[in-house]
Amino acid sequence: MSQPVLYIVIPCYNEQEVLPITCKLFKAKIEQLVSAGKISLESRILFINDGSKDGTWGIIEGLAASDPVYRGICLSRNRGHQNALLCGLMEARSLADITISIDCDGQDDIDAMDAMVDAYLDGCDVVYGVRSSRETDTGFKRFTAQSFYRLMERMGVETVYNHADYRLMSSRALDALSEFREVNLFLRGMVPLVGFKSTSVYYERHERIAGESHYPLSKMLALAINGITSLSVKPIRLITGFGLAVSLVSFIGVIWAVVVSFTGNAVAGWASMTSILCFLLGVLLLSVGVIGEYIGKIYLEVKARPRYIVSEKTWER
Repeated sequence: MSQPVLYIVIPCYNEQEVLPITCKLFKAKIEQLVSAGKISLESRILFINDGSKDGTWGIIEGLAASDPVYRGICLSRNRGHQNALLCGLMEARSLADITISIDCDGQDDIDAMDAMVDAYLDGCDVVYGVRSSRETDTGFKRFTAQSFYRLMERMGVETVYNHADYRLMSSRALDALSEFREVNLFLRGMVPLVGFKSTSVYYERHERIAGESHYPLSKMLALAINGITSLSVKPIRLITGFGLAVSLVSFIGVIWAVVVSFTGNAVAGWASMTSILCFLLGVLLLSVGVIGEYIGKIYLEVKARPRYIVSEKTWER
């Protein structure tokens, strides 16, 4: 069996501070895997510039011009991490036997790639990179991250706990992933739906080498909402169940009010009535908001706009 061609797929957004450092680490890992006889000499590092506003694309162009191991794709505008990552995976699936997706910041342990490739050679089509602990996170970050995965599980979204987007996928798995046509992407939930044989590799995550994180709490919340509403209808079912419960309580309240009226003990109570109305209106508005989120997703899916547009590739000049 010949050595597989590996493409390391790395989405980049405003990474001019960290990219000159981590690019050397990625190249060293490619060279190490080639020397060990695990991957082909044709293996490459593929950067996807997600509409960066700094000098990220210029750095990628310089790397590609100086060494053929580096390749770059530039998107026409910023489309978000998930779309940029999907672009890289879809471009690489016809060029490589396996891909490993990883962020540019150097936090994910690059040495875990050895175990990922070994798992592929043992027959796995998908290998998840999973954090073994969250010791490097702040207490708040640890709490929000753990809450994120628990929420996903309770909402019926299949994910791998403590796994982000550091994973190996075979070309066969990528071909299957390409059959998913939705515009609203949540790859952490979509990849498990692909199936095929999979396993996990555990590693310690490091501090960011340079620059600032591009995933604050607001983006984490947006990612969670997108993941839930893209892959689960449980929120709507919860609304239905809650609506039935409120209706039952209201029916009991009506019976109680009629009985009190006939016994002549009715007492005017604007405070209790106001509280009930405010509660019901709050439930109604929340329900409309959740349903509206799903309708918005349907609207975007029906329009079927492109998930990304490639403006330039360094190897097609």
